[in-house]
Amino acid sequence: MLNVAIKAARAAGAIINRAALDVESVRISQKQINDFVTEVDHASEKIIIETLLTAYPGHGILAEESGKEYGAKDSEFVWIIDPLDGTTNFIHGFPVYCVSIALAVKGKVEQGVVYDPTRNDLFTATKGRGAYLNERRIRVSKRTQLKDCLISTGFPFRPGDNFKSYLNMMADVMQRTAGLRRPGAAALDLAYVAAGFTDGFFETGLSIWDVAAGSLLVTEAGGLVGNFTGEAEFLEQRECLAGNPRIYGQLVPILGKYSKFASAGDKAAVRQAATPDTPEANNIPETEGAADAAESAAPQADSAKGEDAPF
Repeated sequence: MLNVAIKAARAAGAIINRAALDVESVRISQKQINDFVTEVDHASEKIIIETLLTAYPGHGILAEESGKEYGAKDSEFVWIIDPLDGTTNFIHGFPVYCVSIALAVKGKVEQGVVYDPTRNDLFTATKGRGAYLNERRIRVSKRTQLKDCLISTGFPFRPGDNFKSYLNMMADVMQRTAGLRRPGAAALDLAYVAAGFTDGFFETGLSIWDVAAGSLLVTEAGGLVGNFTGEAEFLEQRECLAGNPRIYGQLVPILGKYSKFASAGDKAAVRQAATPDTPEANNIPETEGAADAAESAAPQADSAKGEDAPF
């Protein structure tokens, strides 16, 4: 099954790479504000579905662009597909995007492939058998202190997203770490955590096809993945936190209060921080500007002061 998924991902990657040679001519439509889909997304998804269903006609399909339109409707085997994660990057010629394919059996992800066609990087994982990059075994990083870590994230971009709350969350993390990155393709972000290129990742508003394959890569590489409060059943909760075990454990107390599953007290504190009384409070602070950051930032904030943010 993993080999079939790899075949499908590489076929999709070939379509994406050909289109990238003349990205200006690619037809683009908009699903909603800042949420784009191209003819390349559709062509990539079509070849993936054809490849999978040729090999396994009795399997189900859950794909970003076509939903459950193809495949068996009641199968225990469901392929979860994002044919081009990072479409906005692709449209601009910014070479950070990937194909993501996962197989869930009875609701549990058992196979995962994330393929980066611009670098020809193939990340694969099978449940219980480890995670690999180009057939070389990968592990999450060994860093134990948040101040030494590189963390990736995704910015909110849809109408209705709570930008002020996100800025407070970002400030909470940024002042405790060596750097914060926003590459723009969640499946690749998770693959990079699995490979140890970054030490952690967090984002809200994600769909199951963004995180299914990448989450298996992380766990098979020895990492942890869940929602912001640390609960493991996160796939359809639209928030994702991943990292090596030590860093994951340090991020949960910082990000947990921003979770939709946070306690009422934490939610009230976040609301208060996101709607400040003074205009100045909207600025991302050099010290602990977010009201709720002050409590937990003390040990590491002192060491971070005086240094330029390394991004």
